[in-house]
Amino acid sequence: VQLQASGGGLVQPGGSLRLSCVHSRSTFSMDATGWFREAPGKEREFVAAMSWSGETIEYADSVKGRFIISRGDTSDTVVLQMNSLKPEDTAVYYCASGPVVGNADLFYENWGQGTLVTVSS
Repeated sequence: VQLQASGGGLVQPGGSLRLSCVHSRSTFSMDATGWFREAPGKEREFVAAMSWSGETIEYADSVKGRFIISRGDTSDTVVLQMNSLKPEDTAVYYCASGPVVGNADLFYENWGQGTLVTVSS
């Protein structure tokens, strides 16, 4: 399984960005998808995760009410809609897949390359 994350960029505080994570397997996948981020000088941290069915969703406290994880336009895509962005959201964002939803690295087996999000005026 390969994952492709995209959608990062430069945005002003209060703005929005939409990140996408595409699973490269052409067959239907039952994996959960998680988003993590790594800011300069900090450890990677959990952001959000969703089960394949969408019935189970988790968010980090720091993004609750601002970020939304959901299925994209195709069954192999998961989207992270980021609203009301703050400078402290600046980080490289990674998507990952695994058998269950979890808020730590150990729950995920496959990782994509990161996409940089910079929130600055």
